[in-house]
Amino acid sequence: MTVIEFQNLPNAQQCHKNKLPHLGLVCITSDKKVRFRTMTRTRYLKLSLSDRQSALSELYRHNLQRLHDALSFCEQNQIQLYRMSSAIFPLSDLEDKIGANILEAMSADLATIGQRANALGIRMVLHPDQYVVLSSDSPEVVQASINNLAGHARILDLLGLPRSPWSLMNIHGGKSQRAEQLVKVISELPENIICRLTLENDEYAYSVDEILAVCQQASVPMVFDAHHHICHENLDSYDHPSVASMFYAAGETWTNPDWQLVHISNGEQAFNDRKHSNLITDMPNVYHQSPWIEVEAKQKEEAMPSASFAYAYRLSSSS
Repeated sequence: MTVIEFQNLPNAQQCHKNKLPHLGLVCITSDKKVRFRTMTRTRYLKLSLSDRQSALSELYRHNLQRLHDALSFCEQNQIQLYRMSSAIFPLSDLEDKIGANILEAMSADLATIGQRANALGIRMVLHPDQYVVLSSDSPEVVQASINNLAGHARILDLLGLPRSPWSLMNIHGGKSQRAEQLVKVISELPENIICRLTLENDEYAYSVDEILAVCQQASVPMVFDAHHHICHENLDSYDHPSVASMFYAAGETWTNPDWQLVHISNGEQAFNDRKHSNLITDMPNVYHQSPWIEVEAKQKEEAMPSASFAYAYRLSSSS
């Protein structure tokens, strides 16, 4: 399967120019129509080899159909950014290669999904789970993290999505005070991983300044999360001067500024509550300059109208 390089810029990559920011839908949804199934490792290992094959094959087919349905949902609701579930094809990175081989056999179907996303102008991205820790003290954890990223990169390749931050794989810095280790590991990653990799500031280990420095040294784009920033610094407003300054600083790490992506979430019980709220009621004023805004709210697709309203309110108040 040849990766589509999109040298002539596909519909999805052209759609942003001269338009307002695109609000993105995050994968795990409350609507059963676009909910994915999974399987635990414990349950999987109890199965015979033949049962593993049939169970994963059926599950992957189901989730591939759900991905098709998710694209239809985005099309119907004019959503042009979709974060796929990192567990869309669970257990495909195991040493028995059963899941990986099933995906290879499904390559034509996966390519069709990627082609449809491009035709619809929908940008598809990934956020691997919290177990990806490239800055770990443990070589075993680091290698497992690289294997995890390699599996995700292969899925993006099979979907025919470009090897660029357009189809990003976004991760956190991981273990704190390990920036040098993080930069070193990133520099040694395979090309199909590093070409899509982005790093995000978090509310605990890596501040915006710290993750920005890593991004600059490693030459990877930074995904700015305003809520993580206000939680880390204990701020009381999205319009604190540092929010805008870090948004612009993060933008400088993107080779193509039209691809810059940011995250928005709100606190559940208080402004700087780390837990995400159900809906979006506020966002930084500077976000009206962001090309792509990924909405991280508990009610997922049901939160999209509230995010649109919050964005419109911010835009009108800044005019």
